[in-house]
Amino acid sequence: MKICVPAAAWCFVASSACALEAHDIHGTWRLANATRRIVDTNEMIDAYGGPRPSGWLTYGKDGRMMVICAFDGRVKPIANDKMTDEDRIRLHKSFFAYAGTYELDGQKITHAIDTSWNEAWTGTSQVRDVEFKDGRITLTTPPFKFNVDGRTSVITLVWERYP
Repeated sequence: MKICVPAAAWCFVASSACALEAHDIHGTWRLANATRRIVDTNEMIDAYGGPRPSGWLTYGKDGRMMVICAFDGRVKPIANDKMTDEDRIRLHKSFFAYAGTYELDGQKITHAIDTSWNEAWTGTSQVRDVEFKDGRITLTTPPFKFNVDGRTSVITLVWERYP
């Protein structure tokens, strides 16, 4: 019996250490790193246009979330009233934003999207693996077809807590 108690205690500690709690992610996060692994080749590249995309992620205590990301190196149009359709396409392909609710389940987080920059995402759920370590959260996608080039990819986003 003495062996079972420490073993049971170890299992409890090990499982609770792995499970992320909602209070760990509440607040605002700034995108620190975004990498993309091409599934067919295992090639690692910058996920969003270069090494310095701009992104923000917020998880509220009320169960709502918002994310916005702009790729590195976006070209600024001359002016809103002089923007071409090509400008609009380029800007749409180099940006994403959505909002909705979230549900945290240990090492997975589900974003239930009710508003999106891309109506194809509105009404869908996006599931991510999530890890909290050293004050950062890392979100990893399952393999999916990347919207810019159609290559099956896995994106890993590392977020730093904003003050």
